[in-house]
Amino acid sequence: MRFLIVEDDFGSRRLLQAILKEFGEIETVVDGEEAIDAFKLAWSEERPYDLILLDIMMPKLDGQQALQLIRSTEKEMGVSAKNEVKVIMTTALEDPANVIRAFNRGGATGYIVKPIQKEVLLDEIRKAGIELPG
Repeated sequence: MRFLIVEDDFGSRRLLQAILKEFGEIETVVDGEEAIDAFKLAWSEERPYDLILLDIMMPKLDGQQALQLIRSTEKEMGVSAKNEVKVIMTTALEDPANVIRAFNRGGATGYIVKPIQKEVLLDEIRKAGIELPG
């Protein structure tokens, strides 16, 4: 299992790493531009991510923009809808407009409001169709 954590806040990155470390390989980046680079590199190495945890509010390129670029890159590569990477958006804002935009425009798989709680995250990952032990 491969995870990409896209989070500009150090504490949030560390928390997500601590929760997911027992389930697989984790890579982290700090903004949307790095997320796109990491996503493309993973595909070029034929080791795509199973799940991306994507913060919405970040410098350079926000999570909404990054998600749209990830989905358009998948289309360009001919990735079928069932093989698209699962993407769970994370945010400190409980804003219905962001939720709607993430699902309808970006094709997000899930959405979590911070502070992130372990069981909520693991439940959301399972809802996305990723089997985790335990």
